[in-house]
Amino acid sequence: MEINRRTVVRGAAAMAAFGIAEGAAGTAFAGTSSPGSPSSTSSANSAYSLEFDSTAWSYDSANDVYYQLGKVYVTDPAATDIESLSIYVPGAYLKATANSDGTTYTATVDPKGTVGAYSGRTAPIVIPVNTPGYAAQKPATSYSYSSVAQYLAAGHVYVWPGLRGRDTSTSTRSDAAPWGVTDLKAAVRFLRYNRRLLPGSTDDIVLFGMSGGGAQDTVAGASGDSPLYHPYLRTIGAAMEDAEGRPLSDAVAGVMAWCPITSLHEANLSYEWNMGQFASTGTRASGTWTSAYSADLAKAWPRYVNRLGLRDERGRRLKLTESGSGTHLAGSYHDHLIEVITTSLNNFLSDTTFPYTITTMGGPPGSGQTGTSTTYETVDDYIAYLNTQSTWVSYDATANTATVAGLEGFVTSQKTASKPVGAFDGYSRGQTENGVFAMGLDAPAHFAPLTRDVVAANEATYATYADWSSDYGSAAYDGDFAKRDSVGKDMAWRADAYNPLYFLSPAFGGYRRSKPARHWRIRTGIMQGDTANTTEINIALALRNYGIRDVDFATVWAQGHTQAERTGDSTTNFVDWVESVTGK
Repeated sequence: MEINRRTVVRGAAAMAAFGIAEGAAGTAFAGTSSPGSPSSTSSANSAYSLEFDSTAWSYDSANDVYYQLGKVYVTDPAATDIESLSIYVPGAYLKATANSDGTTYTATVDPKGTVGAYSGRTAPIVIPVNTPGYAAQKPATSYSYSSVAQYLAAGHVYVWPGLRGRDTSTSTRSDAAPWGVTDLKAAVRFLRYNRRLLPGSTDDIVLFGMSGGGAQDTVAGASGDSPLYHPYLRTIGAAMEDAEGRPLSDAVAGVMAWCPITSLHEANLSYEWNMGQFASTGTRASGTWTSAYSADLAKAWPRYVNRLGLRDERGRRLKLTESGSGTHLAGSYHDHLIEVITTSLNNFLSDTTFPYTITTMGGPPGSGQTGTSTTYETVDDYIAYLNTQSTWVSYDATANTATVAGLEGFVTSQKTASKPVGAFDGYSRGQTENGVFAMGLDAPAHFAPLTRDVVAANEATYATYADWSSDYGSAAYDGDFAKRDSVGKDMAWRADAYNPLYFLSPAFGGYRRSKPARHWRIRTGIMQGDTANTTEINIALALRNYGIRDVDFATVWAQGHTQAERTGDSTTNFVDWVESVTGK
């Protein structure tokens, strides 16, 4: 069954077969703080050119870095205060002469200049996507070497584009989805338009980000050259063709995603199946309409995931089946999830030297609250701690390996639900992701048809609860779905554009209509309550099923919503990974 845009939003009957963004404002991640002949897309009246000015380089002589700030990367920007980029280049990659103004330089690419194994023509171009909660990435306004030092020392060309986000809409302009990824694609196209003037290999563009940034680089990496974005790209005057009229691409070579809060179209369902079904407080407390809603969302998830046709590395079809207790806690998909959890725990046991200390964070800065530390002298002590509430882990001391018995014990011990029911598309439009799909300033919107269908099928029952409001009914979703944005596209189009599975899974209409990145590295903290385990697992599975051979996926034990790594630091590991996958 193909899930296309019209089916998803308007075909409730078609979606009956299914039974039917993230509140995390993730911390800005290390290394990505902001460093202080006409094309068919050119506008005759535009004040901006796609041509890069090779006479306007600045130079940091102390660190041998050439850089430019504030280059607008489209001809008709909607937000001139955001849609510009900065570029930072190791000095070895350029031949430069000082201009008469005494401050700027004219430079050309030196293909023989090298940093390590890279040259001025083979260096990878790395692009950070630091958009926590799908917020904007503000453009650089000043130069800072410390922010880019490790990347440049490794021989990378570093490009920081300003990107619009859910927090930069104005009374006259909406910057909600899909504008953030549209801007990112436009920046990539600008680099390719100017590939003869700029150092670095546009065949080796790598995106990296965490949380909402990891989500948006995942979407961009899955949707290379997708026609869904073309109307938006043309609106802002992105480079659709080069100066000779040949089509340009916005596909990228690689994606590094830490804890990507993505697949928002189904995230309400997976959150309740993975975590919510084991909770009984707050919005999941007995006697509330939202407790019934939680159960219904959890029941809808197996019907959805079974339609995806995912397969593991052995070719086994992954499905959920009914279980004696809980909601569909059996079947090959459940077994695969338990395998991932078990692998994560055993990696931790292999990587960790005991005694091992867990330190919990205190209150926010300035609160005076301090964290607490607990030290486990032996592995047996740590396993006993994991089994405090129930026995769900067994340990073989001879092999130093653990076995996880089931999902409920793991979730209760390590991954409790931290978001309310309706964790992404909130029933009152109050979640961060409702703002991601807003229809303008202060106009959050519903965006998830799978959620809408659960509400529609059960709202007569929900209406019997005292805390129910008719404002939460399916009519509110239908109204939002029917609205069109400034480009004339409805919510179905926009939601598909921000769904990586739309491009990677044969269950959706965008399958094999884009050019996905060929290299992927995905890391997630297994303890995070920000999204379900299934989010990143399904992306990794879909990529492998698509035929992407280089998918490096790990979920990291004892870490939460962070730049999770088994060992080492995230920046060094990223730099090493880029070297391993890019051509030199």
